[in-house]
Amino acid sequence: MSDAIKHECGIALVRLLKPLDFYKQKYGTAFYGINKMYLLMEKQHNRGQDGAGFASVKFDMKPGSRYISRVRSTEQQPIQDIFAQINQRLNRILEENPTKIHDTQWQKENMPYIGELSLGHVRYGTFGKNSIESVHPFLRQNNWKHKSLIVAGNFNLTNSNEIMQELVELGQHPKENTDTVSVMEKIGHFLDDEVEKIYQKCKKKGISKKDASSVIAEKLKVHKVLKRAAKSWDGGYAMAGLMGHGDAFVLRDPAGIRPAFYYQDDEVVVVASERPVIQTVFNVPIEEVKELERGHALIVKKDGEVSIKPVLEQLPKKSCSFERIYFSRGSDADIYQERKNLGKNVFPQILSRINQDIENTVFSFIPNTAETSFYGMFEAAEDFLNRQKTKILLDGNHALSAEKVTKILSVRARMEKIAIKDVKLRTFIADDNSRDDLVAHVYDVTYGVVKPTDNLVIIDDSIVRGTTLKKSIIKILNRLNPEKIVVVSSAPQIRYPDCYGIDMARIGDFIAFRAALELLHETKQYHIVDEVYEKCKSQKEIEGAEVQNFVKEIYAPFSDQQISDKIAQMLKTEEVNCDVEVIYQTVENLHKACPDHKGDWYFTGDYPTPGGIRVVNSAFINFYEGRSERAY
Repeated sequence: MSDAIKHECGIALVRLLKPLDFYKQKYGTAFYGINKMYLLMEKQHNRGQDGAGFASVKFDMKPGSRYISRVRSTEQQPIQDIFAQINQRLNRILEENPTKIHDTQWQKENMPYIGELSLGHVRYGTFGKNSIESVHPFLRQNNWKHKSLIVAGNFNLTNSNEIMQELVELGQHPKENTDTVSVMEKIGHFLDDEVEKIYQKCKKKGISKKDASSVIAEKLKVHKVLKRAAKSWDGGYAMAGLMGHGDAFVLRDPAGIRPAFYYQDDEVVVVASERPVIQTVFNVPIEEVKELERGHALIVKKDGEVSIKPVLEQLPKKSCSFERIYFSRGSDADIYQERKNLGKNVFPQILSRINQDIENTVFSFIPNTAETSFYGMFEAAEDFLNRQKTKILLDGNHALSAEKVTKILSVRARMEKIAIKDVKLRTFIADDNSRDDLVAHVYDVTYGVVKPTDNLVIIDDSIVRGTTLKKSIIKILNRLNPEKIVVVSSAPQIRYPDCYGIDMARIGDFIAFRAALELLHETKQYHIVDEVYEKCKSQKEIEGAEVQNFVKEIYAPFSDQQISDKIAQMLKTEEVNCDVEVIYQTVENLHKACPDHKGDWYFTGDYPTPGGIRVVNSAFINFYEGRSERAY
């Protein structure tokens, strides 16, 4: 994605189902869980570069012994930093106690982080400051182990202010007004309530507080706590939590917006945000890694019982299509094929724009994450050429010589590595005042492979703001002097803000929105902007599902092609002397490529929850009133 937008966060949960000595005997180390967590987090580094955190829970520790450990970092390489801290501390303790190197029980009792239950998080902040206080996992401590809670998630809630108010009405005084703190305190409130109810029943039976502890661990219904806590949440989430006594859960939102996958055998239960991560780290086949059902929670009790429980009533499945286009690693079997199909599906539009002239067209991609879509696009180009060759060869009216046949068969689509990113230079550019001049040198281009009569087709994952294209990429490609530059987006036009995890909150940032506004000006229809503003304001107080996305009216007067053509005009600057055209994937072809993942609200405005519609209307109000604040 040439426009830098923030990614999704990633979660990882590991529950060891055997005593630690089992892993020492089989794998040679009691640090098995820590090692696996490091791999799970590092393999999801693509999802988080602002911070990382790790927390662990030890079972059956003596009173007065630490049973929860946590470490977080916002360093430049946060995952490496937290595990360097863990390793340094563990190695120091072992160096001071060399006789205990094989004593697993002693290690558990005297060394931090070595526990049966661990939770990891990689953060890409979409809200809040990039400070250590913003880094997951979050910890809510209590002298009762059952009330201690650790929470981490990949999520955004659209109604965090309402949840905050609910907490206030419950008599709480949260320390921050963020959705993460609100979620943790909401779960914590009902966890406290359930624990207290079980204890009161024990008390009536004459069971002492000490003996009640094991009863509470057995009787606590985690899914019941989650039902009460999550009842009013509106958003996309994969929420993971650990309780001090040893229960653990992962809850997925009712529309399945945010991803969550799990694997279980007789040694371990593991959850991660991406399927191939689990496949790689635990060397298991694809069919053994399951997707957590939307609206359900995976619950692991302290005694090792694993269950999948329905928690919230399911909404129509709207799993995020951007996961498929860009955010998740392309090593997933399904995602790899879907990305190739995105490239194939957009090819007919490309063919039309280059007048079917494959011989005088060079195909490439930018940035590297668009490579898989490029393969699909290029395969479609070769298929087109093969059909042409077959038609000529099968035409009985031609008496073809061997030389002529050879010439026909030698025609191939031309693909080249056109743009190469200079990572070191990108890191250097930090000063906004000099950025515009320097950014033009972020990419090096390959000279000598594009002729002045060539079309240059470049595919990108998506075009969000268009800033990097305008200030850098198109200018760089223009140095090659092609006849025409065709910029292709494997995703449709991004028209509406996201509010479920991706950092696309301000509608005025989107080049498709700005193009629609220019078209409204040019066609003397700008009064629609004022009308939409009044409509958005009028329904601000409407409750429930009655709200409507009035921002769709901004785009309604124009075809997709008109908006794409206007975007092309906006991206071309005076120094670019060749023609520039822009092609976007259609929503229909997106759904063909990703048939099981139809979360497309950023393209269509069809939000899966009422909160999303409120956000888009609020985002438009903010734009109209000149406020740059977020809409959620």
